[in-house]
Amino acid sequence: MDADSDTDPGLDDVADELYGVPPEEFIAARTARVDDARAAGDRALAKTIGALPKPSTAAWAVNVLVRAHREEIEGLIELGGLLREAQDSLAGDELRALNTQRGKLISALTRQASARARELGHPISTAVATQVEETLRAAMADPQAGEAVLAGRLTSPLSYSGMGGVTGMRPQLRVVRDPAPAPARRSTPAGEGDRRAREEQRQEREEAARRAAEEKRLRELAGAREEADAAAALAEETAARAAEERNRAGELDERHERLQARVEELTAELARAEEEATEVAAELRRAERHRTTAERQARDAAAARDRAEAHLRDLEDGG
Repeated sequence: MDADSDTDPGLDDVADELYGVPPEEFIAARTARVDDARAAGDRALAKTIGALPKPSTAAWAVNVLVRAHREEIEGLIELGGLLREAQDSLAGDELRALNTQRGKLISALTRQASARARELGHPISTAVATQVEETLRAAMADPQAGEAVLAGRLTSPLSYSGMGGVTGMRPQLRVVRDPAPAPARRSTPAGEGDRRAREEQRQEREEAARRAAEEKRLRELAGAREEADAAAALAEETAARAAEERNRAGELDERHERLQARVEELTAELARAEEEATEVAAELRRAERHRTTAERQARDAAAARDRAEAHLRDLEDGG
């Protein structure tokens, strides 16, 4: 698709600016540009700017990727054109080599988009990175999608259905020329037209089968990514839980050691106390015997004293 630049150049400048700012800053930036256009007396431009839709995070990531790595994006789209042209002319190993190159390039650009978003202070999630990757695949598979990506004004991620359909196109900021009329067909010998028709039908069936297989592969890839993300999240969660349990077990082990040491200490103290109690009990029994003997001796001495005093009184009274 070719594009004329017969729209207001002011709109192009504003759009280039707006679709490069982070999504959360888009509304404020758009409002400021609307106010500028109104202040300049251009109400039509202000209305057009005000209607520009806010981009999704994935679309913004692709837009800033184009601004930072335009040559690589152009190379990706060029490779997509070569793949389309080479479907019927290259051998299987050559096509596989190109497909391998395509996969590596798309993965590298997706990583660059994530890195660029992170540099700008807005890291993207795995789900958003997947949307960026699908957008790059669409740009490679469909010329119109490639043009939309290179414009750097996507509002939503693109998705190539595998049957020639692309969703999530950019806002129409340029007027597209009508395609040139198709050349008239030359007359063909009798039977040649039927043969060509059958060949075209065969090729269409093969292409449809290839696209269906590619669509299935993409679905399986997306499912595998989701499963991998879920497994990674579960692994991280269980690892954190295991670390908590290890810490708790370590704390309990330390506490057990402290308590065991205290038990041993108290056991030793108890043994010493029991030994001392045995010794004291023996001394107590000896003391009781001594006390009994002393009390008996004291009573005997008191009785002897009383008798002596009585005898003394009798002598005194008799004399």
